Amino acid sequence: MNRRLAQGFDGDATPVSHAPVVAVVALGANLGDRAEALSSAVDALRALPLVDDVRAATPVESVAVKPSGPDAAAPAYLNSVALVTTRLAPTVLLEYLHAIEARHGRERRERWGDRTLDLDLIAYGELSSRTPVLTLPHPRAAERAFVLAPWLSLDPDAVLPGAGRVDVLLAALGEEEAP
Repeated sequence: MNRRLAQGFDGDATPVSHAPVVAVVALGANLGDRAEALSSAVDALRALPLVDDVRAATPVESVAVKPSGPDAAAPAYLNSVALVTTRLAPTVLLEYLHAIEARHGRERRERWGDRTLDLDLIAYGELSSRTPVLTLPHPRAAERAFVLAPWLSLDPDAVLPGAGRVDVLLAALGEEEAP
């Protein structure tokens, strides 16, 4: 276990427990066996300590988004969202997400580059965080149909903290943006 991850644990190497919270985790992959990567990541989420439930949406395909905008020439993404009921602290959960990515060969070479697996912590209950380590809710979630549509399929009453109802946000993107 890496040193940063260990900071979220007590002296007995037991994850620090909090009241259960529903965290929203976006999953994406555009390299390799995308479906297998997403399925394996969901299994890994279910195996985490202090995770009580994981519900994953049916994956959707989307065009890669680069810093300059959509890139139809790049390999297409397969995306999903998981609702993770957990008692892990958000920073500890984020460290686990990074560890799962690493086990799937994720390399961080370029911003928004192609990847074998991408796991983003979109929301953690109603928590708002603006630190160098963790920004919640995810700053671009309201602009991403490939996050909003799968999330909405799991929870028709979903709300992105600070932005509003997910169904309204998705509708505002327009049909050309929806997967």
